[in-house]
Amino acid sequence: MREYLLTLCITAAVTYLLTGPVRKFAIVAGAMPEIRARDVHREPTPRLGGIAMFFGLCAGLLVADHLANLSTVFENSNEPRALLSGAALIWLIGVLDDKFEIDALIKLGGQMIAAGVMVMQGLTILWLPIPGVGSVALTQWQGTLLTVALVVITINAVNFVDGLDGLAAGMVCIASAAFFLYAYRVWVSYGIEAAAPATLFSAILMGMCLGFLPHNMHPARIFMGDSGSMLIGLVLAAGAISITGQVDPDALKLFAGSEKAAVHQTVPVYIPLLLPLTIIAIPAADLVLAIVRRTWRGQSPFAADRGHLHHRLLEIGHSHSRAVLIMYFWSALIAFGALAYSVNSASMWIVLGVVFLSAIGLILLLLPRFTPRAPRWAYAIVPPRYRRGGAVVEPAATTPQAATDVTDATEEPRTPVAAGVSGVNGATALGARSRFLDRRKAGSSR
Repeated sequence: MREYLLTLCITAAVTYLLTGPVRKFAIVAGAMPEIRARDVHREPTPRLGGIAMFFGLCAGLLVADHLANLSTVFENSNEPRALLSGAALIWLIGVLDDKFEIDALIKLGGQMIAAGVMVMQGLTILWLPIPGVGSVALTQWQGTLLTVALVVITINAVNFVDGLDGLAAGMVCIASAAFFLYAYRVWVSYGIEAAAPATLFSAILMGMCLGFLPHNMHPARIFMGDSGSMLIGLVLAAGAISITGQVDPDALKLFAGSEKAAVHQTVPVYIPLLLPLTIIAIPAADLVLAIVRRTWRGQSPFAADRGHLHHRLLEIGHSHSRAVLIMYFWSALIAFGALAYSVNSASMWIVLGVVFLSAIGLILLLLPRFTPRAPRWAYAIVPPRYRRGGAVVEPAATTPQAATDVTDATEEPRTPVAAGVSGVNGATALGARSRFLDRRKAGSSR
Protein backbone atom coordinates (compact mmCIF):
# COMPACT_ATOMS: atom_id res chain seq x y z
CA MET A 1 0.00 0.00 0.00
CA ARG A 2 2.90 2.40 0.73
CA GLU A 3 4.20 1.96 -2.81
CA TYR A 4 0.76 2.65 -4.25
CA LEU A 5 0.44 5.79 -2.15
CA LEU A 6 3.91 6.91 -3.25
CA THR A 7 2.99 6.35 -6.90
CA LEU A 8 -0.28 8.25 -6.42
CA CYS A 9 1.49 11.20 -4.73
CA ILE A 10 4.21 11.42 -7.39
CA THR A 11 1.60 11.36 -10.16
CA ALA A 12 -0.47 14.06 -8.43
CA ALA A 13 2.59 16.23 -7.75
CA VAL A 14 3.87 16.07 -11.33
CA THR A 15 0.42 16.82 -12.72
CA TYR A 16 -0.12 19.72 -10.33
CA LEU A 17 3.29 21.31 -10.95
CA LEU A 18 3.08 21.00 -14.73
CA THR A 19 -0.45 22.39 -15.07
CA GLY A 20 0.68 25.99 -14.47
CA PRO A 21 3.35 25.99 -17.23
CA VAL A 22 0.94 24.10 -19.51
CA ARG A 23 -1.64 26.86 -19.00
CA LYS A 24 0.86 29.50 -20.09
CA PHE A 25 1.80 27.37 -23.09
CA ALA A 26 -1.85 26.98 -24.05
CA ILE A 27 -2.34 30.77 -23.94
CA VAL A 28 0.72 31.36 -26.12
CA ALA A 29 -0.31 28.59 -28.53
CA GLY A 30 -3.79 30.06 -28.87
CA ALA A 31 -5.61 27.01 -27.50
CA MET A 32 -8.38 29.26 -26.17
CA PRO A 33 -11.46 28.83 -28.40
CA GLU A 34 -14.24 31.37 -28.46
CA ILE A 35 -17.26 30.98 -26.23
CA ARG A 36 -19.81 28.67 -27.82
CA ALA A 37 -23.56 28.70 -27.29
CA ARG A 38 -23.44 25.51 -25.20
CA ASP A 39 -20.59 26.68 -22.93
CA VAL A 40 -21.20 27.64 -19.32
CA HIS A 41 -18.13 29.82 -18.77
CA ARG A 42 -18.22 33.39 -20.09
CA GLU A 43 -14.56 34.11 -20.80
CA PRO A 44 -12.06 32.28 -23.03
CA THR A 45 -10.17 29.75 -20.93
CA PRO A 46 -7.06 27.84 -22.05
CA ARG A 47 -7.33 24.12 -22.70
CA LEU A 48 -4.63 21.47 -23.12
CA GLY A 49 -4.71 20.45 -19.45
CA GLY A 50 -4.36 16.89 -20.70
CA ILE A 51 -0.68 17.57 -21.39
CA ALA A 52 0.06 17.79 -17.67
CA MET A 53 -2.10 14.76 -16.97
CA PHE A 54 -0.27 12.67 -19.56
CA PHE A 55 3.14 13.51 -18.12
CA GLY A 56 1.73 12.66 -14.68
CA LEU A 57 0.76 9.26 -16.08
CA CYS A 58 4.27 8.75 -17.44
CA ALA A 59 5.82 9.78 -14.11
CA GLY A 60 3.59 7.37 -12.20
CA LEU A 61 4.48 4.44 -14.44
CA LEU A 62 8.18 5.33 -14.27
CA VAL A 63 8.17 5.47 -10.47
CA ALA A 64 6.22 2.21 -10.17
CA ASP A 65 8.72 0.46 -12.45
CA HIS A 66 11.52 1.24 -9.96
CA LEU A 67 9.72 0.15 -6.79
CA ALA A 68 10.43 -3.25 -5.26
CA ASN A 69 6.93 -4.72 -5.29
CA LEU A 70 5.31 -2.85 -8.17
CA SER A 71 8.19 -3.61 -10.53
CA THR A 72 6.88 -7.17 -10.74
CA VAL A 73 3.81 -5.83 -12.54
CA PHE A 74 6.04 -4.75 -15.43
CA GLU A 75 7.96 -8.04 -15.38
CA ASN A 76 4.93 -10.33 -15.40
CA SER A 77 2.61 -8.34 -17.64
CA ASN A 78 2.80 -6.23 -20.77
CA GLU A 79 -0.34 -4.29 -19.86
CA PRO A 80 1.42 -1.15 -18.51
CA ARG A 81 3.23 -0.76 -21.84
CA ALA A 82 -0.02 -1.36 -23.70
CA LEU A 83 -1.72 1.33 -21.64
CA LEU A 84 1.09 3.80 -22.28
CA SER A 85 0.94 3.17 -26.04
CA GLY A 86 -2.82 3.63 -26.24
CA ALA A 87 -2.71 6.65 -23.93
CA ALA A 88 -0.02 8.36 -26.01
CA LEU A 89 -2.07 7.94 -29.17
CA ILE A 90 -5.36 9.15 -27.69
CA TRP A 91 -3.56 12.03 -25.98
CA LEU A 92 -2.03 13.18 -29.27
CA ILE A 93 -5.44 13.14 -30.94
CA GLY A 94 -6.88 15.14 -28.06
CA VAL A 95 -4.14 17.76 -28.26
CA LEU A 96 -4.80 18.24 -31.96
CA ASP A 97 -8.51 18.57 -31.29
CA ASP A 98 -7.97 21.13 -28.53
CA LYS A 99 -5.95 23.27 -30.91
CA PHE A 100 -7.52 22.70 -34.32
CA GLU A 101 -11.04 21.29 -33.57
CA ILE A 102 -10.80 18.11 -35.66
CA ASP A 103 -13.89 16.29 -36.92
CA ALA A 104 -15.83 14.02 -34.54
CA LEU A 105 -15.59 11.01 -36.86
CA ILE A 106 -11.81 11.39 -37.00
CA LYS A 107 -11.70 11.38 -33.20
CA LEU A 108 -13.88 8.27 -33.15
CA GLY A 109 -11.52 6.52 -35.55
CA GLY A 110 -8.55 7.54 -33.39
CA GLN A 111 -10.25 6.12 -30.30
CA MET A 112 -10.77 2.80 -32.04
CA ILE A 113 -7.16 2.72 -33.20
CA ALA A 114 -5.91 3.47 -29.67
CA ALA A 115 -8.03 0.62 -28.32
CA GLY A 116 -6.71 -1.66 -31.07
CA VAL A 117 -3.13 -0.79 -30.13
CA MET A 118 -3.78 -1.90 -26.55
CA VAL A 119 -5.41 -5.12 -27.76
CA MET A 120 -2.41 -5.93 -29.94
CA GLN A 121 -0.14 -5.68 -26.89
CA GLY A 122 -2.24 -7.98 -24.72
CA LEU A 123 -4.67 -5.67 -22.93
CA THR A 124 -7.86 -7.42 -23.95
CA ILE A 125 -10.78 -9.43 -22.61
CA LEU A 126 -10.02 -13.18 -22.65
CA TRP A 127 -13.21 -14.52 -21.06
CA LEU A 128 -16.41 -13.33 -19.45
CA PRO A 129 -18.01 -14.57 -16.22
CA ILE A 130 -21.65 -15.13 -17.14
CA PRO A 131 -24.19 -16.09 -14.47
CA GLY A 132 -25.64 -19.53 -15.00
CA VAL A 133 -23.00 -20.48 -17.55
CA GLY A 134 -19.58 -19.92 -16.00
CA SER A 135 -16.47 -18.46 -17.58
CA VAL A 136 -16.97 -18.22 -21.33
CA ALA A 137 -13.76 -18.08 -23.38
CA LEU A 138 -13.86 -15.52 -26.17
CA THR A 139 -12.33 -15.85 -29.58
CA GLN A 140 -9.74 -13.35 -30.66
CA TRP A 141 -12.23 -11.36 -32.73
CA GLN A 142 -14.87 -11.40 -30.02
CA GLY A 143 -12.43 -10.20 -27.39
CA THR A 144 -11.10 -7.47 -29.70
CA LEU A 145 -14.53 -6.14 -30.64
CA LEU A 146 -15.76 -6.14 -27.04
CA THR A 147 -12.58 -4.44 -25.79
CA VAL A 148 -12.72 -1.73 -28.46
CA ALA A 149 -16.41 -1.12 -27.77
CA LEU A 150 -15.87 -0.73 -24.02
CA VAL A 151 -12.93 1.63 -24.52
CA VAL A 152 -14.79 3.84 -27.01
CA ILE A 153 -17.96 3.99 -24.90
CA THR A 154 -16.08 4.85 -21.72
CA ILE A 155 -13.97 7.53 -23.41
CA ASN A 156 -17.02 9.25 -24.87
CA ALA A 157 -18.97 8.96 -21.61
CA VAL A 158 -16.24 10.85 -19.76
CA ASN A 159 -15.87 13.31 -22.63
CA PHE A 160 -19.59 14.09 -22.66
CA VAL A 161 -19.73 14.82 -18.93
CA ASP A 162 -16.81 17.28 -19.10
CA GLY A 163 -18.99 20.38 -19.14
CA LEU A 164 -18.51 22.07 -15.76
CA ASP A 165 -15.42 23.13 -13.85
CA GLY A 166 -13.97 20.13 -12.03
CA LEU A 167 -16.82 17.79 -12.97
CA ALA A 168 -15.11 15.15 -15.12
CA ALA A 169 -11.91 15.00 -13.05
CA GLY A 170 -13.84 14.68 -9.79
CA MET A 171 -16.25 12.01 -11.03
CA VAL A 172 -13.47 9.90 -12.55
CA CYS A 173 -11.44 10.28 -9.34
CA ILE A 174 -14.39 8.96 -7.32
CA ALA A 175 -14.86 6.03 -9.71
CA SER A 176 -11.14 5.19 -9.70
CA ALA A 177 -11.04 5.30 -5.87
CA ALA A 178 -13.81 2.69 -5.67
CA PHE A 179 -12.13 0.68 -8.42
CA PHE A 180 -8.78 0.79 -6.57
CA LEU A 181 -10.31 -0.58 -3.38
CA TYR A 182 -11.87 -3.50 -5.24
CA ALA A 183 -8.78 -4.33 -7.32
CA TYR A 184 -6.49 -4.08 -4.29
CA ARG A 185 -8.78 -6.43 -2.37
CA VAL A 186 -8.72 -8.99 -5.19
CA TRP A 187 -4.93 -8.81 -5.49
CA VAL A 188 -3.93 -8.78 -1.81
CA SER A 189 -6.73 -10.73 -0.14
CA TYR A 190 -6.93 -13.50 -2.74
CA GLY A 191 -3.34 -13.37 -4.02
CA ILE A 192 -4.35 -13.00 -7.68
CA GLU A 193 -1.46 -11.36 -9.53
CA ALA A 194 -3.62 -10.68 -12.59
CA ALA A 195 -5.35 -7.90 -10.61
CA ALA A 196 -2.09 -6.00 -9.99
CA PRO A 197 -2.08 -3.96 -13.25
CA ALA A 198 -5.63 -2.73 -12.67
CA THR A 199 -4.73 -1.70 -9.13
CA LEU A 200 -1.76 0.29 -10.45
CA PHE A 201 -3.83 1.93 -13.20
CA SER A 202 -6.48 3.10 -10.75
CA ALA A 203 -3.90 4.53 -8.34
CA ILE A 204 -2.24 6.49 -11.14
CA LEU A 205 -5.61 7.68 -12.40
CA MET A 206 -6.48 9.03 -8.96
CA GLY A 207 -3.18 10.93 -8.90
CA MET A 208 -3.83 12.45 -12.33
CA CYS A 209 -7.25 13.72 -11.30
CA LEU A 210 -6.21 14.95 -7.85
CA GLY A 211 -3.25 16.84 -9.28
CA PHE A 212 -5.38 18.59 -11.89
CA LEU A 213 -8.44 19.41 -9.75
CA PRO A 214 -6.94 22.40 -7.86
CA HIS A 215 -6.47 24.20 -11.20
CA ASN A 216 -9.84 23.09 -12.57
CA MET A 217 -12.22 23.80 -9.70
CA HIS A 218 -14.69 26.64 -10.17
CA PRO A 219 -13.70 29.15 -11.39
CA ALA A 220 -11.35 27.08 -13.56
CA ARG A 221 -8.06 28.56 -14.71
CA ILE A 222 -7.56 25.81 -17.30
CA PHE A 223 -9.65 23.07 -18.89
CA MET A 224 -8.43 19.54 -19.47
CA GLY A 225 -9.90 19.56 -22.98
CA ASP A 226 -10.32 16.43 -25.06
CA SER A 227 -6.66 15.64 -24.48
CA GLY A 228 -7.47 15.12 -20.80
CA SER A 229 -11.02 13.77 -20.86
CA MET A 230 -10.27 11.09 -23.47
CA LEU A 231 -7.05 10.18 -21.64
CA ILE A 232 -8.65 9.55 -18.25
CA GLY A 233 -11.52 7.72 -19.92
CA LEU A 234 -9.08 5.37 -21.61
CA VAL A 235 -7.16 4.71 -18.37
CA LEU A 236 -10.38 3.92 -16.51
CA ALA A 237 -11.52 1.56 -19.25
CA ALA A 238 -8.10 -0.13 -19.37
CA GLY A 239 -8.23 -0.97 -15.66
CA ALA A 240 -11.76 -2.39 -15.91
CA ILE A 241 -10.84 -4.49 -18.96
CA SER A 242 -7.68 -5.77 -17.29
CA ILE A 243 -9.35 -7.14 -14.17
CA THR A 244 -12.63 -8.21 -15.79
CA GLY A 245 -11.30 -10.19 -18.71
CA GLN A 246 -8.15 -11.71 -17.25
CA VAL A 247 -9.05 -12.69 -13.66
CA ASP A 248 -10.54 -16.18 -13.37
CA PRO A 249 -13.65 -16.07 -11.12
CA ASP A 250 -12.95 -19.58 -9.84
CA ALA A 251 -9.54 -18.42 -8.59
CA LEU A 252 -11.26 -16.31 -5.95
CA LYS A 253 -12.49 -19.54 -4.31
CA LEU A 254 -15.44 -17.82 -2.75
CA PHE A 255 -17.51 -20.92 -3.21
CA ALA A 256 -16.35 -24.46 -2.72
CA GLY A 257 -18.54 -25.87 -5.47
CA SER A 258 -18.38 -25.82 -9.24
CA GLU A 259 -17.14 -23.00 -11.41
CA LYS A 260 -20.73 -22.18 -12.35
CA ALA A 261 -21.61 -21.77 -8.67
CA ALA A 262 -18.51 -19.62 -8.15
CA VAL A 263 -19.70 -17.28 -10.87
CA HIS A 264 -23.10 -17.10 -9.20
CA GLN A 265 -21.40 -16.18 -5.93
CA THR A 266 -19.26 -13.46 -7.52
CA VAL A 267 -21.94 -11.84 -9.67
CA PRO A 268 -22.21 -8.77 -7.36
CA VAL A 269 -18.45 -8.34 -7.74
CA TYR A 270 -18.18 -8.72 -11.48
CA ILE A 271 -21.16 -6.77 -12.72
CA PRO A 272 -19.65 -3.32 -12.01
CA LEU A 273 -16.36 -4.42 -13.53
CA LEU A 274 -17.70 -6.33 -16.50
CA LEU A 275 -19.45 -3.14 -17.53
CA PRO A 276 -17.36 -0.06 -16.71
CA LEU A 277 -20.46 1.96 -17.48
CA THR A 278 -21.85 0.85 -14.11
CA ILE A 279 -18.93 2.45 -12.30
CA ILE A 280 -19.38 5.66 -14.30
CA ALA A 281 -23.14 5.27 -14.45
CA ILE A 282 -23.86 9.01 -14.46
CA PRO A 283 -21.65 9.81 -17.50
CA ALA A 284 -22.97 6.69 -19.25
CA ALA A 285 -26.57 7.75 -18.67
CA ASP A 286 -25.74 11.21 -19.97
CA LEU A 287 -24.18 9.65 -23.07
CA VAL A 288 -27.21 7.47 -23.82
CA LEU A 289 -29.66 10.31 -23.24
CA ALA A 290 -27.64 12.63 -25.50
CA ILE A 291 -27.59 10.11 -28.35
CA VAL A 292 -31.34 9.46 -28.05
CA ARG A 293 -32.14 13.17 -27.80
CA ARG A 294 -30.08 14.17 -30.83
CA THR A 295 -31.23 11.26 -32.96
CA TRP A 296 -34.87 12.03 -32.11
CA ARG A 297 -34.33 15.60 -33.33
CA GLY A 298 -32.80 14.38 -36.57
CA GLN A 299 -29.31 15.57 -35.58
CA SER A 300 -26.01 13.78 -35.57
CA PRO A 301 -25.23 11.92 -32.32
CA PHE A 302 -22.00 13.94 -32.20
CA ALA A 303 -23.73 17.35 -32.51
CA ALA A 304 -23.11 19.36 -29.34
CA ASP A 305 -25.98 20.89 -27.39
CA ARG A 306 -26.95 22.17 -23.93
CA GLY A 307 -29.10 19.23 -22.91
CA HIS A 308 -26.63 17.34 -20.72
CA LEU A 309 -27.42 16.51 -17.11
CA HIS A 310 -25.21 19.26 -15.72
CA HIS A 311 -26.87 21.81 -18.03
CA ARG A 312 -30.29 20.74 -16.72
CA LEU A 313 -29.12 21.17 -13.14
CA LEU A 314 -28.15 24.74 -13.94
CA GLU A 315 -31.46 25.40 -15.68
CA ILE A 316 -33.56 24.38 -12.68
CA GLY A 317 -31.70 26.83 -10.47
CA HIS A 318 -28.65 25.10 -9.03
CA SER A 319 -25.43 27.08 -8.85
CA HIS A 320 -22.30 25.93 -10.63
CA SER A 321 -20.64 24.55 -7.51
CA ARG A 322 -23.80 22.89 -6.22
CA ALA A 323 -24.44 21.17 -9.57
CA VAL A 324 -20.92 19.73 -9.48
CA LEU A 325 -21.34 18.54 -5.88
CA ILE A 326 -24.64 16.86 -6.73
CA MET A 327 -23.01 14.97 -9.59
CA TYR A 328 -20.18 13.98 -7.21
CA PHE A 329 -22.72 12.70 -4.72
CA TRP A 330 -24.53 10.44 -7.18
CA SER A 331 -21.26 9.12 -8.63
CA ALA A 332 -19.95 8.25 -5.17
CA LEU A 333 -23.24 6.65 -4.17
CA ILE A 334 -23.30 4.37 -7.21
CA ALA A 335 -19.57 3.51 -7.22
CA PHE A 336 -19.15 2.83 -3.50
CA GLY A 337 -22.60 1.26 -3.24
CA ALA A 338 -21.57 -1.30 -5.86
CA LEU A 339 -18.26 -1.78 -4.02
CA ALA A 340 -20.02 -2.41 -0.68
CA TYR A 341 -22.47 -4.78 -2.33
CA SER A 342 -19.58 -6.75 -3.86
CA VAL A 343 -18.02 -7.21 -0.42
CA ASN A 344 -21.20 -8.42 1.30
CA SER A 345 -24.17 -8.87 -0.98
CA ALA A 346 -26.27 -10.48 1.78
CA SER A 347 -26.28 -7.42 4.06
CA MET A 348 -29.61 -5.61 4.18
CA TRP A 349 -27.97 -2.60 5.83
CA ILE A 350 -26.10 -1.83 2.60
CA VAL A 351 -29.32 -1.75 0.62
CA LEU A 352 -31.05 0.40 3.24
CA GLY A 353 -28.09 2.78 3.31
CA VAL A 354 -28.13 3.19 -0.44
CA VAL A 355 -31.89 3.82 -0.41
CA PHE A 356 -31.55 6.40 2.38
CA LEU A 357 -28.74 8.26 0.61
CA SER A 358 -30.71 8.16 -2.64
CA ALA A 359 -33.60 9.88 -0.87
CA ILE A 360 -31.22 12.57 0.36
CA GLY A 361 -29.95 13.04 -3.20
CA LEU A 362 -33.49 13.47 -4.51
CA ILE A 363 -34.20 16.09 -1.83
CA LEU A 364 -31.10 18.01 -2.89
CA LEU A 365 -32.29 17.93 -6.49
CA LEU A 366 -35.69 19.37 -5.48
CA LEU A 367 -34.21 22.26 -3.48
CA PRO A 368 -32.13 24.15 -6.03
CA ARG A 369 -32.58 27.57 -4.43
CA PHE A 370 -32.16 26.51 -0.82
CA THR A 371 -29.17 28.23 0.79
CA PRO A 372 -28.08 26.99 4.21
CA ARG A 373 -27.56 29.66 6.87
CA ALA A 374 -24.68 29.40 9.28
CA PRO A 375 -25.04 30.29 12.98
CA ARG A 376 -23.86 33.68 14.13
CA TRP A 377 -20.72 32.35 15.77
CA ALA A 378 -19.52 31.07 12.37
CA TYR A 379 -19.98 34.36 10.47
CA ALA A 380 -16.24 35.05 10.56
CA ILE A 381 -15.32 31.89 8.66
CA VAL A 382 -18.16 31.47 6.14
CA PRO A 383 -18.85 33.44 2.93
CA PRO A 384 -21.44 36.27 3.17
CA ARG A 385 -24.05 34.29 1.19
CA TYR A 386 -24.32 31.79 4.07
CA ARG A 387 -25.05 34.46 6.69
CA ARG A 388 -28.59 35.25 7.70
CA GLY A 389 -28.28 38.79 6.41
CA GLY A 390 -27.30 37.55 2.97
CA ALA A 391 -24.83 39.49 0.85
CA VAL A 392 -23.02 42.50 2.22
CA VAL A 393 -24.89 45.73 1.38
CA GLU A 394 -22.83 48.75 0.42
CA PRO A 395 -23.46 51.92 2.52
CA ALA A 396 -25.59 54.63 0.97
CA ALA A 397 -23.94 57.55 -0.76
CA THR A 398 -23.41 60.63 1.44
CA THR A 399 -22.41 63.25 -1.14
CA PRO A 400 -24.47 64.65 -4.02
CA GLN A 401 -21.89 63.53 -6.58
CA ALA A 402 -21.90 60.00 -5.15
CA ALA A 403 -25.68 59.97 -5.17
CA THR A 404 -25.67 60.99 -8.84
CA ASP A 405 -23.23 58.21 -9.64
CA VAL A 406 -25.40 55.68 -7.85
CA THR A 407 -28.50 56.92 -9.68
CA ASP A 408 -26.74 56.64 -13.05
CA ALA A 409 -25.56 53.16 -12.18
CA THR A 410 -29.00 51.99 -11.20
CA GLU A 411 -30.64 53.44 -14.28
CA GLU A 412 -28.22 51.69 -16.60
CA PRO A 413 -29.93 48.65 -18.12
CA ARG A 414 -28.44 45.36 -17.01
CA THR A 415 -28.51 42.08 -18.81
CA PRO A 416 -29.34 39.22 -16.46
CA VAL A 417 -26.79 36.45 -16.30
CA ALA A 418 -28.10 32.91 -16.63
CA ALA A 419 -27.96 30.76 -13.54
CA GLY A 420 -24.75 28.79 -13.23
CA VAL A 421 -22.63 31.04 -15.44
CA SER A 422 -19.19 31.19 -13.99
CA GLY A 423 -17.14 34.31 -13.48
CA VAL A 424 -13.50 35.02 -14.13
CA ASN A 425 -11.62 32.00 -15.46
CA GLY A 426 -8.08 33.33 -15.16
CA ALA A 427 -7.82 34.62 -18.73
CA THR A 428 -8.06 38.36 -18.01
CA ALA A 429 -4.28 38.78 -17.95
CA LEU A 430 -4.34 38.84 -21.76
CA GLY A 431 -6.12 42.15 -21.97
CA ALA A 432 -9.45 43.78 -21.37
CA ARG A 433 -12.07 41.47 -19.98
CA SER A 434 -14.48 40.42 -22.69
CA ARG A 435 -18.15 40.03 -21.86
CA PHE A 436 -20.19 37.74 -24.07
CA LEU A 437 -23.65 38.98 -23.14
CA ASP A 438 -25.33 37.70 -26.26
CA ARG A 439 -24.35 34.03 -26.23
CA ARG A 440 -25.89 33.37 -29.62
CA LYS A 441 -23.36 35.62 -31.33
CA ALA A 442 -20.55 33.59 -29.84
CA GLY A 443 -21.89 30.23 -30.91
CA SER A 444 -20.26 27.90 -33.35
CA SER A 445 -21.48 25.44 -35.93
CA ARG A 446 -20.68 22.46 -33.68
